[in-house]
Amino acid sequence: MNNIIINTPKAPAPIGPYSQAVWAGNLLFVSGQIAIDPATNKWATNNILGESTQVMENIKAILMEANLNFNNVVKTTIFLSDMEHFKIVNEVYEKYFNNYFPARETVAVKGLPKNVNVEISIIASK
Repeated sequence: MNNIIINTPKAPAPIGPYSQAVWAGNLLFVSGQIAIDPATNKWATNNILGESTQVMENIKAILMEANLNFNNVVKTTIFLSDMEHFKIVNEVYEKYFNNYFPARETVAVKGLPKNVNVEISIIASK
């Protein structure tokens, strides 16, 4: 199988040995996105509202590069540094899906890259 790598300068460059996204057949697997501003490659904010928005904008940029949108998303995974952030992340997340919500899980973790508070990965389909 020939997988296709997706990379865009409109989303943060990977901070390790991975791609922003990979097409495998009709599925697009998007690596976990954190609140890094792709223009500066630095952490974009210091509050959960701003972090969540930047994460979703990074995902949006990757989807657009793959000629997809949030209606193509079938699965998301949200990692939180603290479940206290759940409500605000949900409020931001909901705005991107136009009442079509993919399958999802949300988990609290001990730590995230760059000590951010939220990371989201997705799977989308054509």
